[in-house]
Amino acid sequence: RGLEKRRRKVVWNNKPITKMKAIVITSPGGPEVLQLQEVEDPQIKDDEVLIKVHATALNRADTLQRKGGYPPPQGASPYPGLECSGIIESVGKNVSKWKIGDQVCALLSGGGYAEKVAAPEGQVLPIPSGISLKDATSFPEVACTVWSTTFMTSRLSKGETLLIHGGSSGIGTFAIQIAKYIGAKVFVTAGSEAKLAFCKSIGADVGINYKTEDFVARVKEETGGQGVDVILDCVGGSYFQRNLDSLNFDGRLFIIGFQGGVTTQVDLRPILAKRLTIQGAGLRSRSPENKAVIISEVEKNVWPAIAEGKVKPVIYKTFPLSEAAEAHRLMESSQHIGKILLLP
Repeated sequence: RGLEKRRRKVVWNNKPITKMKAIVITSPGGPEVLQLQEVEDPQIKDDEVLIKVHATALNRADTLQRKGGYPPPQGASPYPGLECSGIIESVGKNVSKWKIGDQVCALLSGGGYAEKVAAPEGQVLPIPSGISLKDATSFPEVACTVWSTTFMTSRLSKGETLLIHGGSSGIGTFAIQIAKYIGAKVFVTAGSEAKLAFCKSIGADVGINYKTEDFVARVKEETGGQGVDVILDCVGGSYFQRNLDSLNFDGRLFIIGFQGGVTTQVDLRPILAKRLTIQGAGLRSRSPENKAVIISEVEKNVWPAIAEGKVKPVIYKTFPLSEAAEAHRLMESSQHIGKILLLP
């Protein structure tokens, strides 16, 4: 925390420009392009708050941005980081819900890998009851992604079945817990027995090792030939046909990633025969108004589950912000279970 003492002030047009530390993507490339540098503090708009970042968390999108494949939306911070927790340091003149000193977590369009970040008022959440300020940073991105896709759009409901690909990821470990909370039966795929064992320890009913088992056959076996009602898929192209084959009548496939490619050849007949719905959405590119709706739904539906202890943070490892490159290497190794955090 000695950074505070070393903070420089530059005067521009008679106004001091304060500096902070942030992780800068110096050029598209591997983890080594992530460099801790001194940059200008964010300037907040009238409907934004300035958060002094206590912790941020990694997401796959950060690694794509680092490689040059996922540029930030227009007007967003150029620094990576799609969520944070911290303390509000200042508020815009139109902000009414928050005040200086509030402990919060937030969904960001970028900028979390820094000492400070600006966030729209509607994308800020209180710290869930019983959760530390540090651990709270593990929730905004996963909660908003899973709730907006699996529940608000695909309408997974009590008594239905959900298949989660990548069950041991940050998204997966959260989705398992919230789906069990609402009364669904949960299937997961993962690439090791240790990961599957962890998924079962937090509520998954059926674990499938995608390296040694055919998930379509296992899903059919476990559902009496019917298939599952909803699939949350981060793989994309290489799983598309098998996902269709794994769905029940009126099944819903929601695609949130393309780790298995963006193109495929497909037999369309199951879509008609089983009345299937195929959906997809990113979170980062949504409008602030749309994100505010999701945030409101998450606070109403997910935060009580966290307060009850039914949904817990799953944190694998924490790094100092200066070791962001090492954190990215860990994420890309896929050895982790749950979330990886960075602390400024």
